[in-house]
Amino acid sequence: MRIIIVAIDSLKGCLTSAEANQAAAEGIRRKMSEADVVQIPVSDGGEGWLEAFLSAMGGQLVEVCVRDPLMRPILAPYLIQNDTAVIEIAKASGLTLLTPEERNPMVTTSYGTGQLVADALRRGCRHIIVGLGGSATSDCGIGMLRAIIDAFAKGCTWDEVTQLRHVRFTIASDVTNPLCGEQGAACVFAPQKGASPQMVAALDNRARQFAKKSALHFGFDRQNMPGAGAAGGLGYAFLQYMNAECHSGIDLLLQNLHVGTKTISFEDLLKDADLVITGEGSADRQTLMGKLPFGILQRAQPHHVPVALIAGRINDRQALLDAGFARVECINPPGLSTEEAMKPETAKKNITSWAMGVGG
Repeated sequence: MRIIIVAIDSLKGCLTSAEANQAAAEGIRRKMSEADVVQIPVSDGGEGWLEAFLSAMGGQLVEVCVRDPLMRPILAPYLIQNDTAVIEIAKASGLTLLTPEERNPMVTTSYGTGQLVADALRRGCRHIIVGLGGSATSDCGIGMLRAIIDAFAKGCTWDEVTQLRHVRFTIASDVTNPLCGEQGAACVFAPQKGASPQMVAALDNRARQFAKKSALHFGFDRQNMPGAGAAGGLGYAFLQYMNAECHSGIDLLLQNLHVGTKTISFEDLLKDADLVITGEGSADRQTLMGKLPFGILQRAQPHHVPVALIAGRINDRQALLDAGFARVECINPPGLSTEEAMKPETAKKNITSWAMGVGG
């Protein structure tokens, strides 16, 4: 019996990871009904992070009334498993919560993310894992910190928020940018959130001033740590104020997986696997710079398990093959318009059709 692992990232704006995996699994089973297809929803910390963790570790989804990036009330979920909480910041502070006309990182806030953290603390969580991706903000996490203070110690100092003293924070991000400068949160990411060049300069200056004051208070400065620039500087707030550890999202996700009735690591799954199928919306040289499919490849290579990479668009195919992917293939037939390719039903059909040839 062939064992095939399917771990495809979400096709942003089109399919979730679980939907893409299911489409591939259907194609495989049509041609190889005897195959054991193991589906693993995955995410690097952005879109689909919460759903991927729910599938991987189980737990209970909790919905909380919080504020969106423009301080409007919304319901946002997070995950609790025993004393661990998993938060996807995009659920409360995400760019997808705004229309294009509403995007303005000079005014958007991460306050809602802080409300999710506060709720997890109230429920007794002692390990909080935060997926940093898809934010609408560039406030260095100031809104998040304010929400926690408002929840527990309004009118007091940060040091008096006693609920944080015995809590471990882990942030997940594939972004290694610092907080400030040409590679910082404002310069690199704020334009896609609606910032003009003038706004970018103002946001970067605001971040520098905040980091300077924070360093004076704590006696150390983490603005240049990898991940500090993630999610508009939310990474910095977690690193500086909460002593968080930063890991890649895929590392955290694959440590403990629920497969059937078993809890197993991805490494153990690979020991008996014949093939891994991974993918993303668009694959190119940037895939090799720490993106999710490359993380899957790096884990499979020591076990000599071939990895097939699929995507809706492929560039730099030879570079991807040279990196070690056994197959690098576009799911879309030539001449298909982008508009048609982005339709969920079309994408599912094309993934299924591609997967039917896996055994060929």
